[in-house]
Amino acid sequence: MSPPYPKAHGLLNGKVTLVTAAAGAGIGYATARRCAEEGATIVLSDRHERRLSAAAESLAELTGVKPLAVPCDVTSQAQVLALFDAVAQAHGRLDVVVNNAGLGGTAPLAEMSDEQWHTVIDVTLNGTMRCTRAALRQMIPQGSGVIVNNASVIGWRAQRGQAHYAAAKAGVMALTRCVALEAAEHGVRVNAVAPSLAVHPFLAKVTSEELLAELAAKEAFGRSAEPWEVANVIVFLASDYSSYMTGEVVSVSSQHP
Repeated sequence: MSPPYPKAHGLLNGKVTLVTAAAGAGIGYATARRCAEEGATIVLSDRHERRLSAAAESLAELTGVKPLAVPCDVTSQAQVLALFDAVAQAHGRLDVVVNNAGLGGTAPLAEMSDEQWHTVIDVTLNGTMRCTRAALRQMIPQGSGVIVNNASVIGWRAQRGQAHYAAAKAGVMALTRCVALEAAEHGVRVNAVAPSLAVHPFLAKVTSEELLAELAAKEAFGRSAEPWEVANVIVFLASDYSSYMTGEVVSVSSQHP
């Protein structure tokens, strides 16, 4: 049984916060909602324009403030630059970036095409790199900022059919640790979360009930996480409560190695 939805405490009051891959019903939208509830000024981004518009309308209904919504495909450097330029023009600063964009898939390596491998790596790892780089180019001159990357426990543990996704997420972890050292002297923190199983309608639609049940049974609580439970950890890492944390990958499950 899931715990009750948390009350807000103003942890991100006034912080301009960009969340990528924020359309839909998964961790991205849950994070945008939780950040907004904690007082952040939200910017939503996603490559699906229709769903992005719907997410912005939904957030406006919940919070009373319609967020800036900027379409962006993180595999395009030009679109990433346009996204960060739009944030700068609209708000004049950037305090938090949540790099949530990622792409999975299932295929044994012996049967995997180059295209399958490159697509997952380009969205999940290279996309995180592009957005992290763009964020640093704004945050370093202002002398402050927080970047939170969405990794996965699959970056630590093995799972059949997930070589491309696991490699990408392990890369996100390594990227996080290295960039954190480079950014620390400029007052910028870089951390990551590593969720395990967070079920939402889209995942339930494309994954068999048997597999979801098998994965849930491996969790300490015997259930999947709610997307907002992962978002709560992201909020903590984005907030001043984690001011001495950088270069960390925080497991949001019991599956840290």
